[in-house]
Amino acid sequence: MEAQVLAALHEASGPATAAWVQERLGGDLAYTTVMTILSRLHAKQAVTRERSGRAYVWTPAADEAGLAALRMRRVLDGEPDRDAVLTSFVSALSAHDEQVLRALLDRATADDPATADGPVTADGPAPAGGSAAESGTDRRR
Repeated sequence: MEAQVLAALHEASGPATAAWVQERLGGDLAYTTVMTILSRLHAKQAVTRERSGRAYVWTPAADEAGLAALRMRRVLDGEPDRDAVLTSFVSALSAHDEQVLRALLDRATADDPATADGPVTADGPAPAGGSAAESGTDRRR
């Protein structure tokens, strides 16, 4: 149901009321159910809300890609061994996805003055005299 509500909000030309979302979904859900879903999405930071008179108007917090990234971060944040989860995730990437990820990490590293001097390890910049790959902790794989 959350996905349907988000899809409806993405179709809106601007901020939308809960009543508009309910109508857009065909009226099959009760108004209170739509409000509950919107409130839960707000708690998850997937939507923003703003007062408009006595009601709220709702807006998606990000585009579809941003919302997927938010869900991925929440999953990662909920795991006790982040390194193991990231390792498993990266090792299952397709060749194309791996190239995209490498390019993004390289760009982020080049843009970050704190890491511009050398490779990054899971614990921060690699120690002088050894590469992150040699230490076995290269986040970029």
